[in-house]
Amino acid sequence: MAETSTAKKRPAKKPAPKKKPAPKTEKLGLVDRMRRFVRRVVFWGILAVFSFALLWTLLYAVINPPTTPYMRAEAHRLVNIKQDWVDIEDIAPVMARSVVAAEDANFCLHWGLDVDAIQDAVERGRGGASTISQQVVKNVFLWHGRSWARKAIEALWTPLTEAIWSKRRIVEIYLNVAEFDEGVFGVQAAARHYFGVDASDLSARQAARLAAILPSPKNRSASNPSTFTRNRAASIMSGAATIAADGRSDCFEN
Repeated sequence: MAETSTAKKRPAKKPAPKKKPAPKTEKLGLVDRMRRFVRRVVFWGILAVFSFALLWTLLYAVINPPTTPYMRAEAHRLVNIKQDWVDIEDIAPVMARSVVAAEDANFCLHWGLDVDAIQDAVERGRGGASTISQQVVKNVFLWHGRSWARKAIEALWTPLTEAIWSKRRIVEIYLNVAEFDEGVFGVQAAARHYFGVDASDLSARQAARLAAILPSPKNRSASNPSTFTRNRAASIMSGAATIAADGRSDCFEN
């Protein structure tokens, strides 16, 4: 009698699944390649511009600007300009308070852009509302003249400057590059030009008159002020005393 095999029959092996062929990579068309190229150019261009602005701003945080685009243009036009850099420690404190009271009373309260003032100016349909920080960015890095391109760059560059520079540094640079008369730049040259004194010796009245001519320095005089300039200077004197009393000058005086 033949032996019955107790071994279990092994299941038949299933055939291995056929490998699906790898999908063929479709070649990008000319338009797609151009789009990708443009995106890369735009990305690296923006990065390069931002890096340049960042390095320039960092440099002027520790080094005094030797000149500005507007000063170079005026030097070319007039052949000679006057400017003597002075540290903020060598400027009468009332001068700093006067320009802040005249140009940007909330200077210590904003981050470069005074949103409330901008909204108010838009609602009234008038210009203005530029903070001292914006004016410094325009004077030091950009060009003068009205254009949306400049205003857009200024609006982006101002918060960067506020993040890197102290408020005290912003006021210091502002006082040294602002135009006070045709070819007269900076408070030291202005103090000597109008009053025959150094910036450290300016009185409250003299400082207020210098601040009063800043919106239109080529049409106003601090030493021979019109009635309008006298009245504006009196208002600025009062404003400078107010911001000193309520603490709105602390950010650039301490």
